Amino acid sequence: MILNRQRRVRVAISPLEAFLRSAQRQLGITRAEVSVCFITRAEMAKLNRIYRKKSGPTDVLSFPAQEHATTARPGTQRCWPAQRRAIRFLGDIAISPEEARKYAKRNHRSFPEELRVLILHGILHLLGYDHETDDGEMDRLEERLRRRLGLE
Repeated sequence: MILNRQRRVRVAISPLEAFLRSAQRQLGITRAEVSVCFITRAEMAKLNRIYRKKSGPTDVLSFPAQEHATTARPGTQRCWPAQRRAIRFLGDIAISPEEARKYAKRNHRSFPEELRVLILHGILHLLGYDHETDDGEMDRLEERLRRRLGLE
C-alpha cells in the first residue's frame, strides 16, 4: 500500500504500486504487506531525529514490524527466504519526495526512478539488511535487484 501524506511534490502512485509488487515478487515476499508513505521534509527530519539521532531530513527510513524479529534466523535480524512466506506485515517505509528529488538530481536519475530505488532500498532494510554494517552485502544484493527490475 502506498500513501501520499504530502502535497509539495507531485507523485504518481499507480506506477509505484506496480513497482512495489514487482520488487516483492523478486524478493519472494508477495504475501507480505509493506506500507510506503510519502511524507513532508519536516516530518522526515523529525523521524530522523527521533529514530536515528541525526539532524535534518533524509530520503528514506524503514520501520520493520515487531513480528519481523521473531521470524528472523536466531542471532540475526535478517529475514531468510524460507521465513519470508510466514510474514504478514513486513513494516513501513517513509519517503520524503522533496529529499528524493534532490538525490535524483545528484544521482543523475529521473525522479520516478529515484522513488523506485528508494522503495527497493527500504524493503531490503525491512528484511533486515543494513548497508552500514554488512560489508557491502546489501549493496551487492540491491545492485542485482536493480538490474532485474530495470533500474539504473
